Amino acid sequence: MKILLVEDDRRTALTLSEALNAQYYTVDVAENGQIALEFVTSWDYDLILLDLVVPKLDGFSLCRQLRSQGYQKPILLLTVKNSSADVVGGLDAGADDYVIKPYNLSELLARIRALLRRGETNLAPLMLTWEHLCVNPVSAEVTYRGQTLSLTPKEYSLLGLFLRSPQRVFSRSVIIDRLWSIDATPGEGAVTNLIKDLRQKLKAAGMTTDLLETVYGLGYRLKAPPSTQAQVDLSSSEGKGEIKRQASKGKEKRQKDLSSVNKVLERFRETFTERVDLLEQVEQALRVGNLSQNLWQAAEQEVHKLTGILGSFGYETGSNLARAIEHLLDSNKPLESIEVTQLSKLVTELKQELTKSPKPLASLRTESTPVPLVLVISSDASFTQQLQLDAAAWGLRIETVPTLAIALQGMTQDSAGSFPSAQPPDGILLDLTGHGTTRDRVTVLQELRELFPTVPVMVMSERDELNERVVISRLGGRRFLPKPIATTQVFEAISQVLPKSQNAEARVMVVDDDPTMLVALSDLLQPWGLQVIGLQDPKQFWNVLTKTNPDLLVMDLEMPTFSGIDLCQVVRQDPIWGNLPILVVTAHTDMESIQQVFAAGADDFIGKPVVGPELVTRTISRIDRSRLQQQLGEIKQRIGI
Repeated sequence: MKILLVEDDRRTALTLSEALNAQYYTVDVAENGQIALEFVTSWDYDLILLDLVVPKLDGFSLCRQLRSQGYQKPILLLTVKNSSADVVGGLDAGADDYVIKPYNLSELLARIRALLRRGETNLAPLMLTWEHLCVNPVSAEVTYRGQTLSLTPKEYSLLGLFLRSPQRVFSRSVIIDRLWSIDATPGEGAVTNLIKDLRQKLKAAGMTTDLLETVYGLGYRLKAPPSTQAQVDLSSSEGKGEIKRQASKGKEKRQKDLSSVNKVLERFRETFTERVDLLEQVEQALRVGNLSQNLWQAAEQEVHKLTGILGSFGYETGSNLARAIEHLLDSNKPLESIEVTQLSKLVTELKQELTKSPKPLASLRTESTPVPLVLVISSDASFTQQLQLDAAAWGLRIETVPTLAIALQGMTQDSAGSFPSAQPPDGILLDLTGHGTTRDRVTVLQELRELFPTVPVMVMSERDELNERVVISRLGGRRFLPKPIATTQVFEAISQVLPKSQNAEARVMVVDDDPTMLVALSDLLQPWGLQVIGLQDPKQFWNVLTKTNPDLLVMDLEMPTFSGIDLCQVVRQDPIWGNLPILVVTAHTDMESIQQVFAAGADDFIGKPVVGPELVTRTISRIDRSRLQQQLGEIKQRIGI
């Protein structure tokens, strides 16, 4: 994967480039927006990492110009500007996501991976395989028959390039463009040697078949595996063992990757002292009344950069101190004597802070995208067991029931029952084997479509006949899968019909009179696929509620004019909105306040300061539970319960 980093601060660019290189990304750096535009028009990048404030062509203008030219690759903004206007401006200009400096580097890497996944085909499993070779893109681990292979970053990138595009022929020049940065000037012989080295390592690991094919006069491409059965079939005992090995090693590998990133950051910790030295020069010049305009402007620029980057290096306190210094220097008037003393104290504290060891970076957070659920209705126990074992590699979860009758029995239970999961299915796979007559097969499919009119249904059948296909098509079947069938083919079909984003339509309305809190809650919820509607004026509550039709309300308890208690009661009194889930955010967690919250009709409360994982977990679980209850209610009405 190749990334273009647009950053005018050379030290920051160098540091972030090495951190990305440690994660096996190839990085080109552009120091201003105009150069970045030229790079994008000349080379192919998988993602653009863009600082909002860069010379010549700022981030807003660059985004707009690229999108107007039809550029579709993801753009991730890096900015110290955290006002809602800047965030909205960046997204409206065409950015896909943003990270506010100082950022947690592990979170930045997670966002990069998430954006890169969006650009990949839905048919690709999360784990890349070829025969007994297995590549885990998340942990960057390569195994052959369960044994880990040690590859260089270039060898790993080359292997991933071919596995992600199995039908494409890559010329040597294209491989150079994809694997080397612009400032590198390798000849085509470097590609030949790289392919030779990769082949030798795979052969030494026991691979007897060469996976790369030379297309004379054109380049190289990935060979087809020796046979479909010889692949690492995730349903085989070897495939299952491989999944278990990858899962057990995944956490350890992520920690190793994080350690390598920390080492990169540690190398650059001493460079901060040079910027602090400049601040000391400013403080001394102020004391003697000899501060030049150039020195003042240079200090403003350097402390601004410190504010954005220190937190990313594990110096959260240092970032706060730099922000306080920036606030002092930002005033367009000479500093008073007391302000000079304050500046001196802040600079001293910042210098002392940088003598400490940085706070270790947090572990990589759990992926925010919910795992889609597929309900499989089949009496073939061995086949459904294989599907469940294979599901993790495809980013899916499988729940099984042997017959539709048992599924219906479970659906009619109270929502607190155990069918089959608290999450409603995103897709259904129906096995018609055993339903003898055509009438029986039609009946069972009709019942299923009536119960789940919006859920895509795929049908497996041992009768691969035109008449069978026509009947299933007329009844709304989205895919026909003739049996016997490999699990890989089943998962490919599932990937084709599942919605691309399971939570894209989930809307959360946040009501808080504090604009900062609105932005903070929005930043916490949006990365999880939730559309956030912010409202600062409680007087507009009913108008916004009825126009936006949210799936859940998040409300502050104490607000002017109308409190959260008032709004809760209004919602619960309305026959249309009475069942809408409500979460109340409050700093008052004493028993009396909480009793008032629940008495007003709130479903749950979240104490301030808000903890991100708690907010996200409670929000998503409430939305899923509400949707499941609605679906169960509709089912009960249809079947007369």
